[in-house]
Amino acid sequence: MVRKGYTPEQIINKLREAEILLSQGNTVGAVCKKIGVSDYTYYRWRKEYGGMRVDQAKRLKELEIENSRLKKLVADISLDNSILKEAARGNS
Repeated sequence: MVRKGYTPEQIINKLREAEILLSQGNTVGAVCKKIGVSDYTYYRWRKEYGGMRVDQAKRLKELEIENSRLKKLVADISLDNSILKEAARGNS
């Protein structure tokens, strides 16, 4: 199966479309076929993006990127700190 990379905006639009189709009495399986995703993907998206607006999803993605960057910085600083402690211990 071909993996497509959907943006958060596209995901939210697909979830809205799915909600409309479900409210019309379609089954989850039929809705997933119409929006072009698997059942698993639909439920995963609904868990992560359900009830979000597009601007909230953009902000979430920005925060995830910032969090990743900060984690890398903390790891680098911790490594530097560990190296400095080891060097100081060797000089004593």
